[in-house]
Amino acid sequence: MSTLFSPISLGQLTLKNRIAIAPMCQYSARDGEATSWHLMHLGHLALSGAGLMFIEATAVEPEGRITPADLGLWSDATEQALGNVLRAVRENSPMPIAIQLAHAGRKASTRAPWEGGAQIPSHAPGGWVTVAPSALPFTPGDEAPMALDKAGLERVRNAFVAAAKRSERLGLDGIELHGAHGYLLHQFLSPLSNRRDDEYGGSLANRLRFPLEVFDAVRAAFPAAKPVGMRVSATDWVEGGWDIEQTAAFAHELEKRDCAFLHVSSGGLSPKQHIPVGPNYQVPFAARLKQEAGMPTITVGLITEPEQAEAIVATGQADMVALARGILYDPRWPWHAAAKLGAQVDAPPQYWRSQPRQFKELFRGAHLGPR
Repeated sequence: MSTLFSPISLGQLTLKNRIAIAPMCQYSARDGEATSWHLMHLGHLALSGAGLMFIEATAVEPEGRITPADLGLWSDATEQALGNVLRAVRENSPMPIAIQLAHAGRKASTRAPWEGGAQIPSHAPGGWVTVAPSALPFTPGDEAPMALDKAGLERVRNAFVAAAKRSERLGLDGIELHGAHGYLLHQFLSPLSNRRDDEYGGSLANRLRFPLEVFDAVRAAFPAAKPVGMRVSATDWVEGGWDIEQTAAFAHELEKRDCAFLHVSSGGLSPKQHIPVGPNYQVPFAARLKQEAGMPTITVGLITEPEQAEAIVATGQADMVALARGILYDPRWPWHAAAKLGAQVDAPPQYWRSQPRQFKELFRGAHLGPR
């Protein structure tokens, strides 16, 4: 029996298999509002047979967007637009859907990747003043962010809470807080970006403080029966930066707070990073954090083959695997993995006739009838 296609629970949310669709920015919103592109994107991935889908990094306030075209959840208009998309998706798929709530911090106010990804200066059309733990730009040529004061910290924390409440009204099945890839919560964690001299900077305990405050506030605002987890970068891949030892300390604190899962990635905080990219290159981090904190871990990054994913979960290195670029390239990856591993997967009845004859039990509950 395939471990990859066995059930797993994140808190009280039970998933049919251990494949997650990672949150992937689409840079296709208008004033934070989901568009018809999101309906197509989320709709076709909701038919993939994965166990769980994460909606892309969704900004909790306008200044928290990576680009002007980022998805947001900070107003009635953004809530209604996303709700319209989710309503259509749910009518055609039972897949559980979680959302990644995020704030880009100093990495905000940039152009979309296909427009070069450079920072948009605050004085230029479409740009704004970014915020961060400290007034340190992401790259030397960028405009420096404004260091958050106590009122700013409270505003951001409250924005996460408000977005969590909107997520509940939308009926989302879980929340992932984005504490990775050099965005705001990660900026507080790393000594490379956090040079504060108050209770939110300096020691490890102080650098953990604001991300933990945000987690506590969101956990309290979202139904206890639904999971809240954290995306983490296990290391900055820069000497003197955030590393796996500090991530383990963070994981211990999250575990005490009923964190339902850790989604383990790496990097993104500094252009000085040197990442040894290759298959499974982030899996050891997930394995270490699973052992340290005991909560379910999701691993991600260059997991492309069904046998590779099966080996990761079957050997206990991680509890789930997440796919990003790979499932964009092959939106039926879970179907093909189930066929290779002798497992079953959900598929919409409209597509049952596509089941290959050699895999008679591939689609769960399928009644094929005349061909």
